[in-house]
Amino acid sequence: MKAAKKVTSLLVSLMLLLLMVPTLAFAADDERIIVYAQVPEDWTEPCIWAWADDGTNAFEAWPGEKMTADENNPGWYYCWIPAAAGNVIINANEGGVQTADQKLEAKNTWVTITDADTVEISYEAKTTGEIPEYVEMFEVHAKVDASWEDVRIWAWLDPDGTNAFEAWPGEVMTAGENDWYTAKVPVWVNSVIINGNGGEVKTEDLAIDAAEVWVTVDAEGAAEFTYNDPDAPVAEDITVYVQAPADWSEPHLWAWSAPDGTNVFSAWPGEALQDAGNGWLSLTVPGWINSIIINGNEGSVQTTDLSVDVGKDVWIVVEDAENATVTYEEPAIDVATSDSQVTSEPVAEEAPAESGVNPVVIVIAAVAVIAVVAGVVIVKKKKS
Repeated sequence: MKAAKKVTSLLVSLMLLLLMVPTLAFAADDERIIVYAQVPEDWTEPCIWAWADDGTNAFEAWPGEKMTADENNPGWYYCWIPAAAGNVIINANEGGVQTADQKLEAKNTWVTITDADTVEISYEAKTTGEIPEYVEMFEVHAKVDASWEDVRIWAWLDPDGTNAFEAWPGEVMTAGENDWYTAKVPVWVNSVIINGNGGEVKTEDLAIDAAEVWVTVDAEGAAEFTYNDPDAPVAEDITVYVQAPADWSEPHLWAWSAPDGTNVFSAWPGEALQDAGNGWLSLTVPGWINSIIINGNEGSVQTTDLSVDVGKDVWIVVEDAENATVTYEEPAIDVATSDSQVTSEPVAEEAPAESGVNPVVIVIAAVAVIAVVAGVVIVKKKKS
């Protein structure tokens, strides 16, 4: 049994190492493709969601990256994505309409969308003129006084004076949630001005780093900025405790914030749960999550989406893929549900040498008796 635990520990370590590879893939790979999309007239502000075959997402949250209108080709929008992120969904109307998953080759692509169910993919240009050059961008957010209209951003490289936009007052900033306006600027800029009312009101020159930044502006144009989202939920890390079925190998945790879709981990199936003793597996995650999936067998078996309270430690007992119990106090248990979740060495007879039984495949089964406490929620997975 000790040999089995050592081998299992090694396998878990190797799995964690492999999980890191998708995370690093996009950072190391500079190859990108441009995806053009022609969408129906009633599809507003089209976006693209993209991911690699291993589950690594190209963008942080749904609905993905907003596509840019091509001024030289009316009706066409484009976005650069990592070449390895060959699975895409084109969506619009704040994610309210979307295509099915589309599988792309690692080359420039033109997607013609007649409706959500009618999509044509071409690798021959459907637009005229030169393809726009790829430029890495970052977001600038601004919250301005209510008297400011037509909020814009002017950006340049100091001291050589290279401007990001053709003419003052610059790029229109898009109004978003919580009174923030947003625009993207190239990573080579280091100075910005937020302005409004046709450039009549403005901030002073703001020297910034090439990182997502939030600028707060008063009525007179005095500005302060930060690289941390002022509206981001503040919550301490929490611990998720799990009991998984005995036949779920290497249970993992997938966690995110709904409905914005911000994921804790970069690729499915998430991060491996660790032995916490007393029959529990556990993992520490950011306190802002409100949704969890427990999965096993390399993600091939899983619970349904489990809604949890923000900022609270949580205990989850998974009976099977369709039944899970969620509570915010540790439930009483009699015995562990699997060999991976016991803290003391079980007594087991060694297999005869001639049997050829590999100790890694020996599974110690036990009967779990769950004492349901007040406040426990039973979550049943829906069948599709």
